[in-house]
Amino acid sequence: MNKLTLLHTAPANVTTFDRLLRELAPDIPAEHLLDESLLNDARAAGEITPALAARISSRLLAAGDESAVLLCTCSTIGGAAEQVVHPRAGRVQRVDRAMAERAVALGERIIVAAALASTLAPTRDLILDAAQRAGKAVTIHEVLCPDAWSHFERGDSPAYWAAVAACLRSQATQGDVIVLAQASMAGAAELCADLPIPVLSSPRLGLEAAIAAYRAATA
Repeated sequence: MNKLTLLHTAPANVTTFDRLLRELAPDIPAEHLLDESLLNDARAAGEITPALAARISSRLLAAGDESAVLLCTCSTIGGAAEQVVHPRAGRVQRVDRAMAERAVALGERIIVAAALASTLAPTRDLILDAAQRAGKAVTIHEVLCPDAWSHFERGDSPAYWAAVAACLRSQATQGDVIVLAQASMAGAAELCADLPIPVLSSPRLGLEAAIAAYRAATA
């Protein structure tokens, strides 16, 4: 059976993406892989070390031959995941690439907001790569919402999203578009619908890209 396989580093993302899959493509069989240690180790090291990159690769390559498409939903390890080529599914997709491409298309001043400092650099590098591929110059304004993550760790999503939204409101005048660097931040976008600039999150855009790749691979 051809499957869409998703690698997560936070349990909440399993719920988020399972719900989106039921909405967008209930016919596609999916498998959710969860490994919180990959994000924990990236945060502890402050970077993706060679040893951690090897573990990420091993985790993804261990996905079975029934995987038609592999999607990494963690932005912190997304760059390393995208370097992995699975023998059946091909190059691993990262959930935030479609969002980065949309942001580059929407404006030149891009605000990158994160609740974890470890996600800022990977997202910045991704947006710069997307801009280079599009032949466009962009400036990036990084925003860390330091008080938000503790709510997420306690499982209090409403408080988490509210803290992120409050942070975004204080920064909205600095750019043309806001990028939410972590998939878990997506709920904050709905709280900022009245802002004068778009607020982009990765789950829906990234999953739509993965679904399109799945359709093409299994046609």
